[in-house]
Amino acid sequence: MTRSPAMMALRWLVFALAAFIMNFPVIATLITSLKSDAEISSYPGLFIQSPTLVNYVAIFEMSDRFDITHYLANSLVMSLIGAGLALLLAFPAAYAMVRLEIGTKWVMPLIVNLRAIPLIIFAIPIYLMYQQVDLLDTRLGMGFIQCLVNLPLVLVLLATSIAELPEEIEEAARVDGASTFQILVRIVAPISVNVIAASAVLSFIYSWNEFLFGLILTTSNAVPISVGASFFFAASGGGVRWGVAAAVMILATLTPLVLGLLMYRQIGRSMTAGAVKG
Repeated sequence: MTRSPAMMALRWLVFALAAFIMNFPVIATLITSLKSDAEISSYPGLFIQSPTLVNYVAIFEMSDRFDITHYLANSLVMSLIGAGLALLLAFPAAYAMVRLEIGTKWVMPLIVNLRAIPLIIFAIPIYLMYQQVDLLDTRLGMGFIQCLVNLPLVLVLLATSIAELPEEIEEAARVDGASTFQILVRIVAPISVNVIAASAVLSFIYSWNEFLFGLILTTSNAVPISVGASFFFAASGGGVRWGVAAAVMILATLTPLVLGLLMYRQIGRSMTAGAVKG
């Protein structure tokens, strides 16, 4: 069916409008970060009279009090740990549940339903456990928490992907003498590489944006950027410097934003996997 130029124009207009509305907070924050304090007070709208990078420079000038590079490094390490551990645990578990039917009836629903429970419920027991094993305010401890948070989503994505793979390929490999581990590593993993990559990116993004446990379980050494960014709202000691705060938020969202843009096709496919059969 051929679309008329008017319909195509209308389609792109609706798309542009929806994209602008959904990304309005990011756009407004970016514009604010490029304004001076005087311009923010005089012209708080979406127009910039004199773009400046002074707010970004100010962030790094405050490194003696608020070390943003330290916060970014903490988020990077804990996100890599959380995403990596979630994949290592979920991939063999998903295969066992789908192909070997181990825990399909009760383990899978139990793990998935954990994600529906408000995370604040786990805060006190996790804090007490971490206190006993000296994991409070550590990157490793935060990485373990991110693994726990991401595990249900990664498990569902991988299980759905594995369920769609033809079993004949695995049966042929077994006839040739391949073990379950070899099938998992040499056959299932390469075929599922797109879903694995998408799961890793989603886990990384969710870990990067984690705020609750970062606020509760860290104080200085392992503070993530999601928590550290809030410190800049009163960094000057004389009220909120909105330009600096906006610049920090832009830097904090830059990593997950770039990853999302680079992997949006794989993420879309993994989220809709299994939705259509035929």
